[in-house]
Amino acid sequence: MRYQFWRDTITSTFAHKPVAQPIPVLLSSVLSSHQNDQGSKSHNPPPALSKSRFLRLITTREKYSTNAPYPTLTSLESYAENTYSTLLYLTLSALPLNSLTADHIASHIGKAAGIVAVLRGIPLLAFPPPPNHHSNSSALGGTLETRRVQQGAVTLPLDIMAECNLKEEDVLRCGADAPGLKDAVFKVATRASDHLITARQMLKNVQRGGDVGHGFEHEGEEGYDYHLETNDSDGVQLSKNGAFGGGGADDGGKSERQKMEVEKAFGVFMPAVPTALWLQRLEKGDFDVFREDLRTRDWRLPWKAWVAYRRRMF
Repeated sequence: MRYQFWRDTITSTFAHKPVAQPIPVLLSSVLSSHQNDQGSKSHNPPPALSKSRFLRLITTREKYSTNAPYPTLTSLESYAENTYSTLLYLTLSALPLNSLTADHIASHIGKAAGIVAVLRGIPLLAFPPPPNHHSNSSALGGTLETRRVQQGAVTLPLDIMAECNLKEEDVLRCGADAPGLKDAVFKVATRASDHLITARQMLKNVQRGGDVGHGFEHEGEEGYDYHLETNDSDGVQLSKNGAFGGGGADDGGKSERQKMEVEKAFGVFMPAVPTALWLQRLEKGDFDVFREDLRTRDWRLPWKAWVAYRRRMF
């Protein structure tokens, strides 16, 4: 991966000088569209895509590109937040939608999806395929980190491995039969499941006219700013916590606005569906992450996705 290339590409695109490639050109078009709308409706600027979020995504991917271990389960969650959740935030911004409520739900879905992605990759990273001998680089060359990738790695959080007395060498030697592997996978998968349960309950609360239930832990951090803005259709001002501002609107108005936001955002929440299905299959297989069926497509996904979208519940 050419990480510096992508940093430079994002920087030049946000400076309205995109390189002649499809992704930068399309991104520049979206940015220009937002800017034009902001100029024509200065009282209601649309949410802008965040450059800092793009750069945070690239930096986090680079940090773990060599399959470096996650020191703790919390650091794995942080990786998922800075990658999978961030992609959902950017998608919401492109709709355009700048909603604390929608981002909060997306944060939990992204964390669950990111954790599941790491679990799914364990067999492939522990036993990587043979090197590509047609590559221009030597199979014996490269840095120590490069050779680590070639020789296999276990990306479970180190604190969870310690709790379960799981050793990396046992996984690389014994695979699915490594002592403590299922226990470690169970603990990590449980955290992903907890995030899905939380997101599901938050969505239900909003749809029923209630509050999400807890504060957004990332609110106030860089890239997580929710300022006063107005809605295109009704011109009502919205404060950063999702309540109506400037007009003394009541909690009923706040609830209706949050309902509108999650309705508009629901398509972005759909990664929760395959994430939940995979976790169900993992549980059914007694948390054996090496099972072959976990690396095949789930034939139920199209139907489950259709039902989830129709019912507005994942």
